[in-house]
Amino acid sequence: MTPLLARPLIETKRDGGRLGPTDWRRLMAAYAAGEVPDYQMAALAMAIYFRGLDRDETHALTDAMLRSGATLDLTHLGRPRIDKHSTGGVGDKVSLVLAPLIASLGVAVPMMSGRGLGHTGGTLDKLEAIPGFRTGLSLTEATRQLEQLDCALIGQTGEIAPADRKLYALRDATGTVESIPLISASIMSKKLAEGLTGLVLDVKYGSGAFLPERDRGLELARTMIELGADHGCPVIALLTAMDRPLGRACGNAVEVEESIMALRGEGPPDLMRVTYALGAEMLLLAGTVRDRDEARRRMEVAISSGRAAERFARIIEAQGGDPRVVDDPGLLPEAAECEVYLAPRAGVIAEVRPREIGHGIIALGGGRTRVEDVVDPSVGFVITARPGDVVRAGEPLATIYARDDAGVAAGRAALAAAIRVADEAAPPLPLIAHRITEAGVEDYDEG
Repeated sequence: MTPLLARPLIETKRDGGRLGPTDWRRLMAAYAAGEVPDYQMAALAMAIYFRGLDRDETHALTDAMLRSGATLDLTHLGRPRIDKHSTGGVGDKVSLVLAPLIASLGVAVPMMSGRGLGHTGGTLDKLEAIPGFRTGLSLTEATRQLEQLDCALIGQTGEIAPADRKLYALRDATGTVESIPLISASIMSKKLAEGLTGLVLDVKYGSGAFLPERDRGLELARTMIELGADHGCPVIALLTAMDRPLGRACGNAVEVEESIMALRGEGPPDLMRVTYALGAEMLLLAGTVRDRDEARRRMEVAISSGRAAERFARIIEAQGGDPRVVDDPGLLPEAAECEVYLAPRAGVIAEVRPREIGHGIIALGGGRTRVEDVVDPSVGFVITARPGDVVRAGEPLATIYARDDAGVAAGRAALAAAIRVADEAAPPLPLIAHRITEAGVEDYDEG
């Protein structure tokens, strides 16, 4: 497909028309092959952002991106294959805890993750903070590791959905990240390529989410559940809060350290609540437990016995990393500068704004403004202040980890914008609000 032939498809979508499955298949194959330039795909992404896609079009786009590359065939494993995906948040390191935890319970977890997008961190960047850790496994290598360890933590290789790989970076650069059809097709084309028997989604809502409104989060969840059903993969979603960071650590190396502490049973309560809730859904989809209570007990035993942490160490070693970090997180990259951020006044913590925290990490050098930017894994924040806390003037609220004095100043400015101390505070959003399945939406009950 030449640029000239792509133009009528762009115009059709620009004018509110529909593209058929053959159009999407030819377009995505040509884009993956380099026959359609980025500027035309950027125009199409913007047209989709404003005009949207109906269910059939979203299905066709997902299928076209899926078929633009190879897929994993894991049926020979003979056991459930369940993945979890988050739509993106600040401080969200659940995947680092959940993947080895669920794999230690006899469920295969082929987890394909992404890099930071916008103000949110990326699982791959966090994993690569571990010295030597290699996320760029081939499908053959990933399959072999799943056979041995029931888990592979990988990035999107050139083999998997190459059309999405190119479009993913383009969306970040063109302001089209928040399109529900594009988010859904991107996530599901990769997840369906993993050969899953089930998928659990952590859909974020609140001020720090890509889609802050609750109803938009529910729409995104329903769209991905429909795409899973269309492709024979059952999907369950939880709607979880992102009006404050998850856990205390925000930044690559510090989040790995907090994940290791969580695998030892020492994780922050909010991180563990979300981890256990999503893990229970994974085990229920796998059919290995009767109910959430049994799932919770099995996960707690896997952590308290050390089995989950030991599985993480084996995964790290298999992927070229230094497994000693699990016993000694001090081997992770350490920032040159460290400064405690103090409360500017007495009062109540009214807000800890995740977007400002995320942008602060980027300012420190821990994220990207361009695809080619190199990430400094050592920088970030550890924020002990939580919404609703009563604080005194001068009380420590957070720690800044930076590479130089300029980074400390940038971190201080970010925290001043993010942490608001007031005379009173409204209650934060429910940490886990809803459970969404093909049958509908229900309020989440932790039992």
